[in-house]
Amino acid sequence: MKHRVEIRRAKRGIAGAEYNKVINKAVSAVLRAEGVETPCCISVLITDDEGIREINRDFRGVDRPTDVLSFPALELTPGKFSFDPADMEPDTGLLPLGDMAVSAPRIRAQAEEFGNTEERELAYMTIHSVLHLLGYDHIDEGRQKKQMRAREKAILREAGYGGEEE
Repeated sequence: MKHRVEIRRAKRGIAGAEYNKVINKAVSAVLRAEGVETPCCISVLITDDEGIREINRDFRGVDRPTDVLSFPALELTPGKFSFDPADMEPDTGLLPLGDMAVSAPRIRAQAEEFGNTEERELAYMTIHSVLHLLGYDHIDEGRQKKQMRAREKAILREAGYGGEEE
């Protein structure tokens, strides 16, 4: 099984190679924990606060920066990975899960604010985003949010980043 994580930067020098390592590790941890054995692809954009603000404004109508944005390619059920084989990309044989955008400055600021390392904060935000791509959500304050938070903590722990909440 070979998943593909396509990472690009909006600007040169926005984040070091360590970001690629953490993102790849976190994506792999989520897909493994969720039992995703089908080869998948995820596109990741590392940007700054202005870049993510523009994306947030254009796609969500929210004119402010945020830490991470997720754009699922498929409608999936949380915890029950199932897909239509017609969704596979014929050229690559990969299942596109979607796109994510992460603000490197926001990751650094939140790491400091929450007393985390930048690596741990990036891992958490990547795990959070990939869970969104797999159908998880937290739009309510009830069952869905609890389910997503429990998966985030478990996967953080499994990936070696601890599972404590922010």
